[in-house]
Amino acid sequence: MELDGAGLTCAQVHEVAYGGARVTIASLDRARAAWVTAQELTSPVYGRSTGVGANRDVVVAGAGLDLLRSHTVAAGPPIPPARARAMLVVRLNQILAGGSGVDPAVCLALARAINHGYTPPLHTYGAIGTGDLTALATTALCLLGELPWHHDPPASRAHAPTPSRRGPRHPLTSDDALPFISSGAATLADAALACHRLGHLLDAAMDVAVMSFTAVDASPEPLAAVVQEARPQPGQAVVAARLRGLLAPEPTTRVQDPYGFRAFAQVHGAALDTLGRAVTTIETDLNAATENPLFAASLAWHNGNFHSAPVALALDALRAALVQTAQLSTSRLATLMDPAYTGRLPFLADRPGASGALILEYVAQDALATLRHLAGPVTTGTAVISRGVEDHAGFATQAARHALSCVEPLELVLACERTAATRALRAPGPDRPLTADLEDSRSALSPG
Repeated sequence: MELDGAGLTCAQVHEVAYGGARVTIASLDRARAAWVTAQELTSPVYGRSTGVGANRDVVVAGAGLDLLRSHTVAAGPPIPPARARAMLVVRLNQILAGGSGVDPAVCLALARAINHGYTPPLHTYGAIGTGDLTALATTALCLLGELPWHHDPPASRAHAPTPSRRGPRHPLTSDDALPFISSGAATLADAALACHRLGHLLDAAMDVAVMSFTAVDASPEPLAAVVQEARPQPGQAVVAARLRGLLAPEPTTRVQDPYGFRAFAQVHGAALDTLGRAVTTIETDLNAATENPLFAASLAWHNGNFHSAPVALALDALRAALVQTAQLSTSRLATLMDPAYTGRLPFLADRPGASGALILEYVAQDALATLRHLAGPVTTGTAVISRGVEDHAGFATQAARHALSCVEPLELVLACERTAATRALRAPGPDRPLTADLEDSRSALSPG
């Protein structure tokens, strides 16, 4: 995978993190231009000739490495190597985009780390959407040899990573310190991974819905092209067209079906639109110079490009949309338990009074409750730190973390619906544990 600072996608971040993709560097020209600009400046520059935060007016010299040490802390559960690898590829691509002022040779060290299975030992807590300072300071100390890398080579990724002092080194200077950590690369990495995986689930949800439509003989009338043309929402049109192509256009005896079927295109289409906006927002920042200061046009530009408000807002909307599409899935699941719609015994049982697939409703509602909890907006809060100088926070870090956490419960909700629909399309067997059935459905929903 060739990185050039301009074309990195959520799917590519996922491929590096989990798929073993190797990276190459197209050109260091933009990174080198920013570095040269930084070297030539004599005026005060935040974080290079001054302290940071409330110490911005304090003139300092050669304190950058102490900045890295002071900003390194391990708090909370460790981050899996795949997510740390995703952060490395995001930060590498950002530096290639230009503007950071970091020595461009660090890009070669980051690429070696990615390709040879070295990741920094990251932990969960320490960022509020204004820069992933603890994660990147930890990475910097690994490059300096002051902290061990985790070694997780592609051939042994089924095993736990091991500490290693033999990972790639780069002699970051004091001037490189603040520019290297002034980035939301870890947050963007989580956001990219979440969007990629949630995109697969939202796509798979349409196939699950087709199974439920078929199982209850739901009317395809709400999916008709004339209906979609009357309200031309783009995602809605995509969903309706997908289902029209998969369902037999046969009339049913019911005038109208429950909302889980009749409004599926509208609700699920809105989720697809929201995902699309989130992907666009995140991929913009994957390839942007979100640096403070920004070294460009022969000057250092002090700015707020590091602020994560666009990403946080996009992910808040996405998590809310996931709840709506999951709610309709549980509605279809309830319909599948009703003999008035399936023509089978209640709960898809094999005999009167048996529980059949009833427990799937409990599992789905439990997972849905978790999704509702994760959908709470992060953008309604803020923080004031560093003696009041840093007086707002985007909390995109938490939004991305919650979005990643949404993958499992959404998959479970859809798996419950799929398991019930599969049972409804066949002759239900006697009562038995449904664990294997549910795992089969989860496997079918997975991209592999």
